Amino acid sequence: MIKNNIIHWFRQDLRLSDNPALAAAAVSGNVLPVFILDEEGGRQKPLGSASRCWLHHSLLYLSDSLKNNLLVLMGNPLQVIPKLVKQYSIDAVYWNRCYEPWAIDHDNQLTSLLKNMGVMVEAHNGSLLWEPWEVSKKDGTHYKVFTPFYRKGCLQAIPPQKPIGAPKKISYVKRTNPKTIDQLGLLPDEDWHEGMLKHWEIGEKAAKKRLKQFVKQDIRDYQDSRNFPSKDSTSRLSPHLHWGEISPHQIWQHIKKLPNNQNTDCFLSELGWREFSYSLLYFYPDLNKNNLQKKFDKFPWRKNKKNLSAWQSGRTGYPFVDAGMRELWQTGFMHESCSYDHSILLGEEFVNSLE
Repeated sequence: MIKNNIIHWFRQDLRLSDNPALAAAAVSGNVLPVFILDEEGGRQKPLGSASRCWLHHSLLYLSDSLKNNLLVLMGNPLQVIPKLVKQYSIDAVYWNRCYEPWAIDHDNQLTSLLKNMGVMVEAHNGSLLWEPWEVSKKDGTHYKVFTPFYRKGCLQAIPPQKPIGAPKKISYVKRTNPKTIDQLGLLPDEDWHEGMLKHWEIGEKAAKKRLKQFVKQDIRDYQDSRNFPSKDSTSRLSPHLHWGEISPHQIWQHIKKLPNNQNTDCFLSELGWREFSYSLLYFYPDLNKNNLQKKFDKFPWRKNKKNLSAWQSGRTGYPFVDAGMRELWQTGFMHESCSYDHSILLGEEFVNSLE
């Protein structure tokens, strides 16, 4: 029996477990796992240096998990994937959906291209607890305020799906002349990143380990302790979630197994904020450029390179703000309470005092 050849296109789902598109591809035919570094204008902003460093190491871990069968390439997926279809006689392309406006536009274009080539396309949800269109008011409109979005929308909708395991077996498409992850050039020329990376373990296994540590050590007083930067009480799961080394479904179900209290409820609501952000961006695709509330269009922003540089380097003279920025420089992470107070101080005092 001849099996179909299927591309699984990895993007922000760099894991094997609870990866619905990969699982579907594995049971449907021979799999060509592909990651494409798109620096040709697909995304609206290029990856920052810290994200590139993380991605480099995450891809190394993923490739090892796939027994070195991950094909890494550079270019525009709209051009790269059709070439792969022809080169490897591909019958179908599977991926997990991304929800940024530019990604939706590219996915729609790619779907049309592939279908015109006679190639089947399957898109799955591997990134959100609820699809944006699954959460709405009784009148069918979408929410613009978080609390009703989460409490009346999300929690009253169909419960999040349960995570699935990693594919028990994957049959791979044989590749030719693969590019190495080092050739993607994700690491900086200078070694500034080495200090930052000492604070992290990267990859799917590390993400699961971090979740277990958080549950064991910090979630018991999470609601209060997360507000004190002197306490290491936040989950530190955000970069793992960003690159999909762990799914929100895995986190949600793990937390739901714990006794229900104010701490678990508070943490789950943080996942709800993530859902809310994606929902707003889905329904307001120009949100990165235009204010949701038009009254902020007249906000008196001040442009001052000197002040900006002082803030970026932790030299504003406000110890709490500066500590947060220096933490960010050294670890790639800023405590939640610091980021909140940055917005207050920068908005009310910092701009006025340094002009």
